[in-house]
Amino acid sequence: MPLSNSKDLKLAVLIDADNVPYSNVKGMMEEIAKLGTPTTKRIYADWTKPNANGWKGVLLEHAITPIQQYSYTVGKNSSDSALIIDAMDLLYSGKLDGFCIVSSDSDFTRLAVRLRESGMKVIGIGEKKTPNSFIVACDRFIYIEVLDGAIQKKKPKAADTKKPVEKPSDKALHKIDKQTIELIEDTITDIEDDDGWAFLGDVGNLIVKKKPEFDPRNYGYPKLTPMLKSLTDILEIDERESDKKGIKHVYVRLRFN
Repeated sequence: MPLSNSKDLKLAVLIDADNVPYSNVKGMMEEIAKLGTPTTKRIYADWTKPNANGWKGVLLEHAITPIQQYSYTVGKNSSDSALIIDAMDLLYSGKLDGFCIVSSDSDFTRLAVRLRESGMKVIGIGEKKTPNSFIVACDRFIYIEVLDGAIQKKKPKAADTKKPVEKPSDKALHKIDKQTIELIEDTITDIEDDDGWAFLGDVGNLIVKKKPEFDPRNYGYPKLTPMLKSLTDILEIDERESDKKGIKHVYVRLRFN
């Protein structure tokens, strides 16, 4: 669910190597490309330490500039302060529309708030263990676990290749908790027209504003449309023809209207 006018967003991508895994950097960079154009890509770590070795192999492949930050004090994450200082320098350069902060650390909460106060779009990417304070400080927050390549799926054996591709299972559908259903219902009510219909794109944008970490992939669905289509007991779906051939506009309405 891209941010509005995302293709025009010039983004600074700042990665805290100490607080995110390197194994799915490809998925992270592909996701960021959907959200805007990464004009600056920097990653922060003490590259003299063995635990940073995993990142070294992927930096050239994705044109990410490594920033060396020595740990002067045991137990302190010096990369945080270096990332924050660079973020403020980039903010005042006036060449960006937003920032993508890749970390699971709550220490960047105030930075996210400050960047948004200056009119910047702030996208966070981190693991599901990320503290809520950092999540809600962003315009949108994406969990690493749902990105392509984050979860290594086993390849089917030769005998299994003829099996049909599975659709979201009942187990996946049950992941849509009551709180999320209420969020969807309330959002549709907020923007519905006189007949109770709401444009799906507007519904998705407002949900993300209310809950930055909302993502259909968290519930086993690739996009918002199939997720809402699974809720046929509470929602009606109306696909309407648009001015462009082959493209339909999707509207949703609560069934009790």
